[in-house]
Amino acid sequence: MSAPAPLARRAAAEGLGTAALVAVVVGSGIQAAGLTHDTGLQLLANSLATVFGLGVLVALLGPVSGAHFNPAVTLAAHVTGRRTGEGPAPREVAAYVPAQVVGAVAGAVLADAMFGEPVMTFSTTERWGGHLWLAEAVATAGLVCLVLGLVRTGRTHLAPPLVAAYIGAAYWFTSSTAFANPAVTIGRAFTDTFAGIAPASVLPFLAAQAVGAAAGLALAAVCFGRPPAATGNDAAPAPGVRRPAAPARTAEESAVTR
Repeated sequence: MSAPAPLARRAAAEGLGTAALVAVVVGSGIQAAGLTHDTGLQLLANSLATVFGLGVLVALLGPVSGAHFNPAVTLAAHVTGRRTGEGPAPREVAAYVPAQVVGAVAGAVLADAMFGEPVMTFSTTERWGGHLWLAEAVATAGLVCLVLGLVRTGRTHLAPPLVAAYIGAAYWFTSSTAFANPAVTIGRAFTDTFAGIAPASVLPFLAAQAVGAAAGLALAAVCFGRPPAATGNDAAPAPGVRRPAAPARTAEESAVTR
């Protein structure tokens, strides 16, 4: 067993991981759009790069912060962890979520800079429609259910390949290409490229993702049961105190998306 990293280090890992994830999504989109005019090939290249990048980031940073890279995952872990005392505490949520959002914006800016695109330029790509919002709810619900299911069945060591594989599949089976991540959605508003989303389209996406996260929590409870409440020696620690946790356990609580 090893003690968890200090909160500042964990928040930094969340910010850096989310920045790297968005840089992969946006950068691969720019590269693909420059290499071919075939939309299908562009999406294939973008999705493959995202799958590989996401898997690496979850495996690398999972032992540090849990590799959430996603406010929906962080909040879902907090809600379920209140019963066991093992989820992110309020102070961790307050550190993780801003780090994820700032990291997402920084990742979009970095990708634009690497490809010589105008930086800090809002996207003009409108993504508006009930079918897109439904797709975002479905994608987010599936992601949250997957992450919680891995934790509750003791298979969190499979999180890097399975979370990456799910996002890769969701690129193709959802009409929205599965943003499934509020921080990434905000970050992608700051790039007027293949992966961008117009600022006016962001809020409905965030609302759909919130609905999806709630649905994912419900699905996890139906499929895997609710986590047992902490009792006796297993009671939740005092606020701001975390039990020592092995890196593998932290990684098990990993959940990342695009």
